Amino acid sequence: MESLGNVIMYVIIALTIIVFSVLAVTTKKILRSATYLLFVLLATAAIYFQMDYEFLGATQIAVYAGGIVVLFVFAIMLTHKPGEDAAPITSHKRTLGLVACGAGVLLCGAAMLGYAKFCGQSLPSMSDFTIDSLGKMLLSTDKYGYLLPFEAVSVLLLACIIGGIVIARKR
Repeated sequence: MESLGNVIMYVIIALTIIVFSVLAVTTKKILRSATYLLFVLLATAAIYFQMDYEFLGATQIAVYAGGIVVLFVFAIMLTHKPGEDAAPITSHKRTLGLVACGAGVLLCGAAMLGYAKFCGQSLPSMSDFTIDSLGKMLLSTDKYGYLLPFEAVSVLLLACIIGGIVIARKR
């Protein structure tokens, strides 16, 4: 049975993620949005640490909170004047955004449950999950391996870096 302190800590971290996620997408200042994203990524790492996945938590901090957010900030500073305010969101666009958000949540939930039923399996339990199995899944070329998406993301990040350099050189 889980301790009460563990549950309280989880609730605090979950509320932190929710609050900073909402702030990240509703703020009008783009640098503040990147900062709120950093807090979301750090809180996600805290959840990994709470589940005793130290490697994933450290990777989350090093790669996402450290690398990706810094890349975002550099891209913002190179392509956008941080002092400019964004145009206010109209009521029509806000309603459309909320409807799209709800549809996305329902679609993701249906996809998760449908995939498990399609494969004839239940959702995987966290007790079977190890870092060794994660590494094998990421670098596997089997039917359900993730080597191709893993390499596609690395090529995408390389293209972003090259694009940032090209934009910076034009100035």
